[in-house]
Amino acid sequence: MLSSMSENFPPPGFIPTESAIPDIEVFMPAPPDSGPHQEIVDFKCPQCGATTAFSAADGGLTCTHCSYYEAPKKPIVGRAAEQFEFTVETMARAAQGWGTARKELSCQNCGATTSLPEDSLTVVCPFCGSNKVIQRQAAQDLLRPRFVLPFKITEADCARIARQWLGESWMLPSGLSDIATLGGFTGLYLPYWTFDADLQADWKAEVGHTKTERYYNNGEWKTRTVVEWRWESGRANLHIDDLLTPGSARLSQNLLHQIGNFDLSTLAPYEPAYLAGFQAKAYDIPLEAAWEVGRQTMREQARLACLSQTSTPQVRNFNMNLDYANESWRYVLLPVYVAHYTYAGKTYQALVNGQSGAIAGQRPVDWNKVWLAIAAILSPGVLLGLLGLMTAPLAGIGMVIGGVGFTLLIIGVVIAIAVYLKADRMDDL
Repeated sequence: MLSSMSENFPPPGFIPTESAIPDIEVFMPAPPDSGPHQEIVDFKCPQCGATTAFSAADGGLTCTHCSYYEAPKKPIVGRAAEQFEFTVETMARAAQGWGTARKELSCQNCGATTSLPEDSLTVVCPFCGSNKVIQRQAAQDLLRPRFVLPFKITEADCARIARQWLGESWMLPSGLSDIATLGGFTGLYLPYWTFDADLQADWKAEVGHTKTERYYNNGEWKTRTVVEWRWESGRANLHIDDLLTPGSARLSQNLLHQIGNFDLSTLAPYEPAYLAGFQAKAYDIPLEAAWEVGRQTMREQARLACLSQTSTPQVRNFNMNLDYANESWRYVLLPVYVAHYTYAGKTYQALVNGQSGAIAGQRPVDWNKVWLAIAAILSPGVLLGLLGLMTAPLAGIGMVIGGVGFTLLIIGVVIAIAVYLKADRMDDL
């Protein structure tokens, strides 16, 4: 009987636990099985046992202690990466979490939440540069990324790119190109949704045709130009492939658009190993909200395709009926470096595409340089104009000098406005 009881212990659904009484076995309910998508991967060097770090060179793992190297295991799938339909079944089967134990950095300044490696000592928010952060265990309840675009650019590359970028415009303060003024770059995997769809747009509009007609007025024939409006209609069919929509609103959408020339032909199936040594941002724009943004972008592309079919560019009373078919999505992580630097007490942000090296960001403008340049541009026209006024009594010489001065002044005003607008855009990015 005792043998039979021991064979049935622990009971189904229970596991052994620590007992406060010697020789007495105690059991507790087993934690709920979260399924295979909760698999946790431990990044330990098989040679020395230290924590491994990601290598941006080829996507492998390199131990920072003993230099042990492990080549990447997953093949590149590129644009052939599997896509998923908008169905309840697809969402129910979607894996969740990062697939590896990670910490979470919650910024008390901007509210951003970032995933960190377990051994990370980071205490600064990569989005706003604040050190008012709280660390906790990363949640595993969001959709797991399906594919990842590995880093190709290294931090050393970023330093070189940023130095050149900070010194490429005369409008910037002197010495800003000194990389010492720029904080370290943080490698960050950003969430993106990609959408595919087939669009069928039926349109109808009045299209204007300009023509010249003759008419009789006050005893003579004259000509005039009139617009004749005719109804036209047509159909545009488009296939939208890999429309990228950011999955986070924590970074400037303008800056992300400027560096967003990602080549998805090198997409690889997501593996937790890609996150070793890097931070990652879970999506804060869910699939449904991102799809609405994507639909609006697709709608605009369809509208432009329809307008390209009109016989002239003059259009009024435009109407379009748009049908979507074969909609599909992917959740991917794309590589971006984020850096902050301080100038004159103000914090600026720079982003670098971790695949291509494209850079965008905020740059302070030395307005003293700008105003001096504008003054130099306007001064020839102003001086010649004054000289023309002073020499006006000297026959036609004054008129000629004044006319040249006026022309130069008009040209200078146009150039000065362009310089000012460029400086203003640079300062406000």
